[in-house]
Amino acid sequence: MIGAIAWTVGGIFYRFFYKGRLKTFQRVAPEDEPMITIMIPAHNEELVIEDTIEYLFTELDYHNFEVLVCDDGSTDLTPNILQRLMLKYPRLRVVRITANKGKAHAFNIGVSFAKGEFILSNDADIMPERDALWRYMNYFVGDKFQNTGAVTVNMTVQNRSLLVEKSQTVEFSSIAGIIKRTQMGVLGAIYAYSGANTMYRKKALFDVGIFRQDRATEDISIAWDQQFHGWQAVYTPDIIAYMNVPNTFDALYKQRKRWAKGGTESWFTNFGRIFKHPLHYLPKVILLIDQTLSIVWAFYYVIGTIIMLVQFIIDVLTNNYLDLNIHLERFFIFYSYVSLVGFFQLFSSLALESHESKMKYIIFSPLYLLWYWIVGPITVITSFKAAIQGVVKGEASGTWVSPERTKMKKD
Repeated sequence: MIGAIAWTVGGIFYRFFYKGRLKTFQRVAPEDEPMITIMIPAHNEELVIEDTIEYLFTELDYHNFEVLVCDDGSTDLTPNILQRLMLKYPRLRVVRITANKGKAHAFNIGVSFAKGEFILSNDADIMPERDALWRYMNYFVGDKFQNTGAVTVNMTVQNRSLLVEKSQTVEFSSIAGIIKRTQMGVLGAIYAYSGANTMYRKKALFDVGIFRQDRATEDISIAWDQQFHGWQAVYTPDIIAYMNVPNTFDALYKQRKRWAKGGTESWFTNFGRIFKHPLHYLPKVILLIDQTLSIVWAFYYVIGTIIMLVQFIIDVLTNNYLDLNIHLERFFIFYSYVSLVGFFQLFSSLALESHESKMKYIIFSPLYLLWYWIVGPITVITSFKAAIQGVVKGEASGTWVSPERTKMKKD
């Protein structure tokens, strides 16, 4: 509840008072456009990659760019599709990696082949808005922005047909969007980039040794690494990228478990180096405390729920209906407050999404809240041991699992 209130206040502060936000964007003249490499790490993306590449070459309002696909051991029709598209688009290049070693490995290989001074990490299903590239450049070009290492943007859901998809539309505004607004506006630092669509300065990537290949989420680890090396991380809600989200609960659970594992890996990796110099890394101390409390809360929530259910069963079996009634009253009072604060956070965050009207999705908030409060803690707990062992023993694996996609194009 405290976190929800803090994020809501922080999001409002970012919207109305944060001076680092660019309120107007200057169109870069074609002759002055910096070279950008749009890099697509891909593994078994036959369902979506052709639509994405067609969109990038035909719809983007930018001229000086190339598309570099790092095909990481695809076993479906992805290689055939790419070969055909290379004949159609001369600025499309493909690096074929025979062994599946993961997104971070594919990206690291591709960086060596990238011609651009700036590299846009773009997942195979992602379609950035048409003016995204020159808007990105507003945060990189000029003396004021020479220290910008990466800019991550506002991700929004493009497949919104099923209930599980609609609930994630609420989530990416209420959780990802408003938390990053708070982190950016109050601390000037962010916990994670969106690996699906983030623009990197190539120099900043090399400065930190590019991506960690032994992490479940390369976008979290690179965000911390760059900020530790003095590079500025930027979140902007005014650049939009459309993403394809999981449309089954099984696929969504697997995705969130990977995210939870990556978050724990980052927390464990950064804990020591932050608290060796806490005053020097004060904003990061706050980020780490927030993450620590989130992990503690996950264990508390699951263990507390189990204890509560056991107590309910004991009360019923012993016919202790007086205590059962007291426990039920406490349960419903507490969750009424939690739901009210959560709903207020959702309402405020949806209202902050000025680029399109999302308030209609507020009716799906109960489904999202139910999912978040149950699955969130479970994924943290079930992945916690593997995350710690992976960091300590260096046993983390970076191989891909073929994604589940929905074939559709942005209108």
